[in-house]
Amino acid sequence: MSSAVDRSSVGRDHPRAALDASSVRDAYRRWAGVYDALFGGVSAFGRKRAVAAVNRLPGARVLEVGVGTGLALPLYRRDLRVTGIDLSREMLEKAAERVTNERLPNVDGLLEMDAEAMAFQDGAFDMAVAMFTASVVPNARQLYAEMSRVVRPGGRLLFVNHFAAEAGPRWWVERAMAPLSRVLGWHPDFELSALLDRETAEIEAIEPCPPAGLFTLVQLRNGDTVRRALAA
Repeated sequence: MSSAVDRSSVGRDHPRAALDASSVRDAYRRWAGVYDALFGGVSAFGRKRAVAAVNRLPGARVLEVGVGTGLALPLYRRDLRVTGIDLSREMLEKAAERVTNERLPNVDGLLEMDAEAMAFQDGAFDMAVAMFTASVVPNARQLYAEMSRVVRPGGRLLFVNHFAAEAGPRWWVERAMAPLSRVLGWHPDFELSALLDRETAEIEAIEPCPPAGLFTLVQLRNGDTVRRALAA
């Protein structure tokens, strides 16, 4: 049996479980108390790479989408003005504790907000970064559109995320886990194409991150081509 037939069969037997705001909130309510211990270590490399990239960019207004428990907040340059949003109130409470305990005066706000329908004005930020968030939201293309809207033209969009393998043993593991999306609160089989269109996105860099390239950092320029494509 060919690999193409095998993949088609897997897709029929194990349809992707749809995520919605309610399932995401429920999942991260469960994860909030143990998130740092369970995921903080394995995600540290990607987080540090993303913030290091932000720290090298021009501009001072930073939006962190899906700030979670605030693990990245102490890593930003102190002259940057950082705003964090998240859908989970429980995660935001942990982030607020971190801001207080680590004395981070450059964090301007931590807001409970839907990343697919942000309350910010157009061009309110110089850059926006979403770490391990694209595979969590119900509609990643809408997340991308909103990040593009609230970042000024010429600013930067950064994503660090797990993207599905195209073949091999990891592909099978990811597909097998796909029906658990609502329980996990993220899509194990999430593909880069679900986030953006390579033909229209102004990608500046795609960089695999440790461990073993499990996560990938994608950096984009927020240009007119992106805005026209998203508005179409």
